[in-house]
Amino acid sequence: MIHTLATLLRIFVVIATGFFYSSLALVSVVFEKNGKLYFYSGKKWAQIIMRVCGIEIRVRGEPLDQSRSYIYVTNHASMFDIPAVLATFPRVRIMFKKELSYIPIFGWSLRWGHHIMVDRSKGSEAMKSLERAANDIQSGGSVILFAEGTRTRDGKLLSFKRGAFTLAAKSGVPIVPIAINGSFKILPKHSIDIRPSPIELVVEKPIETTNIKTREDEIALMNRVRDIIVRNYREDIE
Repeated sequence: MIHTLATLLRIFVVIATGFFYSSLALVSVVFEKNGKLYFYSGKKWAQIIMRVCGIEIRVRGEPLDQSRSYIYVTNHASMFDIPAVLATFPRVRIMFKKELSYIPIFGWSLRWGHHIMVDRSKGSEAMKSLERAANDIQSGGSVILFAEGTRTRDGKLLSFKRGAFTLAAKSGVPIVPIAINGSFKILPKHSIDIRPSPIELVVEKPIETTNIKTREDEIALMNRVRDIIVRNYREDIE
């Protein structure tokens, strides 16, 4: 009973703070162009819900030069993966599916803000999204892509999609492989039962991509990045 009440309270806080900071982000789009308040809103929301849900974020691995733009490529096991990344790295753009843009306030702030919408039902529209992402990160932003394309149902890594690596070829921006460990047991797909536990982000050295020219190069890079994430990935952490 106590666990159920705690879960319901956490869900309420996630929704309430999401509404507040999404509204703030949406308003900021009208009054500022540099995105400072917009990205602050997302980061603050992420930090608050991680604290409320009792989730400690642990980061280990390579220190990054945050003055550079990156393509963060990660696995995807839980809805908490996104706030974990937003709370950790500055000014990160998310590539999100078009369906999320229909959610009042939250979806509107994604659609009209600095994140990048992908229409997965149309190949031509998905390619335009990659073009926009390439332009954004070349002008000083970073993008996160979940290379599996969806959340795992059983905690096991899925096969990777080529989108992140096509983006790398178009932009020439370094890829940073990140293994997100421990998030699956906090909130598996199709569950609303939040179970507090640490999340670990294992950050690897950036991989330069200026030499990625062909489809074969993209596939080779994809396999290299997946091997790195497989090596660092653990379903559970202490």
